[in-house]
Amino acid sequence: MKVLIINGSPRVGGNTSLALEEMRKVFEAEGVETEIFQVGGKDIRGCIACGRCGELGKCVFDDAVNELAPKFEAADGLVVASPVYYASANATLVALLDRLFYSSRFDKAMKVGASVVCARRGGCSATFDELNKYFTISGMPVASSQYWNSIHGRAPGEADEDGEGKQTMRTLARNMTFLMKSIALGKEKFGLPEKEKPIRTNFIK
Repeated sequence: MKVLIINGSPRVGGNTSLALEEMRKVFEAEGVETEIFQVGGKDIRGCIACGRCGELGKCVFDDAVNELAPKFEAADGLVVASPVYYASANATLVALLDRLFYSSRFDKAMKVGASVVCARRGGCSATFDELNKYFTISGMPVASSQYWNSIHGRAPGEADEDGEGKQTMRTLARNMTFLMKSIALGKEKFGLPEKEKPIRTNFIK
């Protein structure tokens, strides 16, 4: 099994990284392969709604989005992590996720998703909800923990003092592993759920 981890922090080795390292150690112990991709400091533009991805099968802007798409397709699970800025995720990460989820046309159903957020104090729940929306519009089961998936710290390394936050990350990784393995067994025995042809209802026609 494999989990792709996207770190939306621009700070290498910061508190978001510390949270993800707690998860990585559990994944490793459970025999789950991980790959961490740090995007927070990259130059990633937002979607311009050009629609070219429908023709090309990938985003027209050839950057980290197209690099991550095949990794996402091959993974059993996706972890998306971000520091909290103004009760929201890092704008670079949001730009990447908008384009990644929209331009990659492979079926994401039953890939397990999990979001992780890090803040000095507030805004975690709003950011957590924001990131989870990418999963829930894509048919991806969302892994949960013993608390909302947040950890706290401002200066690099401060999150190491958040014992409950670190435990929440370890529990999240164990729950995510169990869910991925359970889904894999379910696929073997039952297959994937039947899909209806999508119905698109516009508010204004």
